Amino acid sequence: MNNYIQRFLLENLDIRGAVVHLDSVWQQMLKGRNYPQPVIGLLGDISTTTLLLGDNLKQPGRLTVQLKGDGPVSMLVIDCNEELFLRGMAKCEPVIPPQPVPDLLGHGQLVLTLDMFSMREAYQSIVPLDGNSIAEIFEHYFRQSEQLPSRLFLATSSEAISGILLQKLPTTDEKDPDGWTRAEALAATVQDRAMFNLPATEILSRLFFEETIRVFDAQVVNYGCQEDQTKIYNMLQSLGREEVDAILREQGEIVIHDDICNREYRFDAMTIEAIFSEASRTVH
Repeated sequence: MNNYIQRFLLENLDIRGAVVHLDSVWQQMLKGRNYPQPVIGLLGDISTTTLLLGDNLKQPGRLTVQLKGDGPVSMLVIDCNEELFLRGMAKCEPVIPPQPVPDLLGHGQLVLTLDMFSMREAYQSIVPLDGNSIAEIFEHYFRQSEQLPSRLFLATSSEAISGILLQKLPTTDEKDPDGWTRAEALAATVQDRAMFNLPATEILSRLFFEETIRVFDAQVVNYGCQEDQTKIYNMLQSLGREEVDAILREQGEIVIHDDICNREYRFDAMTIEAIFSEASRTVH
């Protein structure tokens, strides 16, 4: 399994965490995008972190994470649902030289939106972009929103993304006053990207070889951009025949671009006629 998230608990320390690794799903997200290398790094790190947050969804819903700023990378958007179908995109200048993360993003904010089907309104959390890396920005978010000291160790390339999350529980210091400091130092050694190619259980046993580790079942991650023609047809029908025909007269065709999935849909007059005829038969 090469696209997964796997939770774990350091039982003797009361420190919880998770390991993430994506290869083919990540490569699908990048296909046809032609992002500059600095943007790939940012998008990969935020994708890993979104999965670490989204894995907590226990009911049908969707978590959307946005980083918006006034730098050369103006927006990063990632979302996933409770089944860990992940998708995402970046808006950026076409050519961006390597530079520090604060310069890439500029001044802006991190926006997390939790839209659960059981909730009347979506929950939204907004914090400033405070940190010199994606990991530091989200560690700041965890301190502000969850009041849990957390550390993220992330690695991104064009082929794969990986990461480890550690979170200090309220009873950690009672179990071992030095446990959190020791676990942070050990986890930091995973920055050797080659280690992320190992199974999660082996990564954890190498990092925390003196600790008792409880490893939970791995959860499979899938790419969230399956083509859905019915959704596009319904959107066209919701516009109404009059408006759609007006666009056809003006432009000669209907063009819909799905930015987050990097997919374009084109409809000529004959196709539009078929879509609305089918809708009419369904209604009657």
